[in-house]
Amino acid sequence: MSAITEVIDRGTFVAGLASLPDHCVLDDDDELRPYECDGLSAYRVKPWLVLLPETVEQVQFILRYCSAQGVAVVARGAGTGLSGGALPLDNGVLLSLARFNRILEVDTANRLARVQPGVRNLAISQAVAELGLYYAPDPSSQIACSIGGNVAENAGGVHCLKYGLTTHNIARLEVVTIDGERLTIGSSALDSPGYDLLALMTGSEGLLGVIVEVTVRLLPVPERAQVVLAAFDSVETAGEAVAAIISAGILPAGLEMMDNLAIRAAEDFVHAGYPVDAAAIVLCELDGTNEEVSTQIARVRELLKSEGASEVRTAKDDSERQRFWAGRKAAFPAVGRISPDYYCMDGTIPRKHLGKVLATIRAWSEEYQLPVANVFHAGDGNLHPLILYDANKPGELERAETFGGRILELSVSVGGTITGEHGVGVEKINQMCVQFNAAELTQFHAIKHAFDPRGLLNPGKAVPTLARCAEFGRMHVHHGEVPFPELERF
Repeated sequence: MSAITEVIDRGTFVAGLASLPDHCVLDDDDELRPYECDGLSAYRVKPWLVLLPETVEQVQFILRYCSAQGVAVVARGAGTGLSGGALPLDNGVLLSLARFNRILEVDTANRLARVQPGVRNLAISQAVAELGLYYAPDPSSQIACSIGGNVAENAGGVHCLKYGLTTHNIARLEVVTIDGERLTIGSSALDSPGYDLLALMTGSEGLLGVIVEVTVRLLPVPERAQVVLAAFDSVETAGEAVAAIISAGILPAGLEMMDNLAIRAAEDFVHAGYPVDAAAIVLCELDGTNEEVSTQIARVRELLKSEGASEVRTAKDDSERQRFWAGRKAAFPAVGRISPDYYCMDGTIPRKHLGKVLATIRAWSEEYQLPVANVFHAGDGNLHPLILYDANKPGELERAETFGGRILELSVSVGGTITGEHGVGVEKINQMCVQFNAAELTQFHAIKHAFDPRGLLNPGKAVPTLARCAEFGRMHVHHGEVPFPELERF
């Protein structure tokens, strides 16, 4: 539904932005088209208007103006998101932070870096590498994704098992509210007074404020990092091996799995040296001192063999280690080479249910006649089934969406969640009605209302209205009444 309180002529609205430089305002059709989707390209909407501010003051002006006019705002980073979180509105402003791309300060004494939200994830580590430091969260899209988007979605990566998600690796945010007020959330100190709003803002998907600065935590580069690759004759056996490693008290830096379809696609694309006949592979990286890594490598190799691995390899050098990871991190684009389209899911389950869930996904793949490539952060149970389909074939996208929704609901039924790191966006908003009850969603809306009472920031994303859940058939709204009715129009 419309986020604009009254019909507003775009030319009239743009005239009110006269204080912005011309190159910061995009309103021609050809200029708007590149912003019509994020990494989840199944959904496309041409934005009404795109604004690319260059200063915090410009961001504040834009938000005050949009608030006064009742125009919704969708903040966008690099557009690599996979849940439609940055999907624009055809009657609202798309606010791109792409030009906020500077590293402002590196504090080596406190291992912190102040960066603008448009800085690429990988660029942070590259900038501090000569200091022997790095930024730990490493999404597969780290070469392109921006740190502001990482905060909005609480991004993870292959090393999140040991080093945590984005929320564990940031210290402070500078945020602008819909009314143009600039807030400092968090602190460069070890703790900050008051409620932990930093954790609340991380993963809030642009519903509460627009991030204009991020202070990230830096870590010293480990003395040594080494990867073990193990091949298995079944996905279930590989899953049991993953559980055995964690049960043994070993905390790898990364612990990943890929099934055969993903293995073959990645190998054809990257030539990582994967065993293409394996039903599944496990990648286990250990890092720390030389002595620690040597001891743990030996234990992990022994465990993998005892759990039924048909082959166990240890990366000979850092070049081979990086090649093993290159295959895993390129899995998504690699699968894109073998299918016209794919639908990337993101659910998290308890590790003990890995075999059961993967077996169910295989059965459903046959039922829906849609192949699935499985790539996942096995150490923390974060699954990424890639459902292959062809959008040009009538009904295939709808089948893929239904299939994906069932996978998310299966994750909830075994004690998991509908997302691990990709956020909810528009892709999983119906499954939020399965994950949470009416009272819980009401509290989410109360938080949204406290920051954004008119519901102008990224409306229609992440948190479903109770009316939507009722339409989805998963919730009853007592007496037909809903809290915060001003948020229900989206």
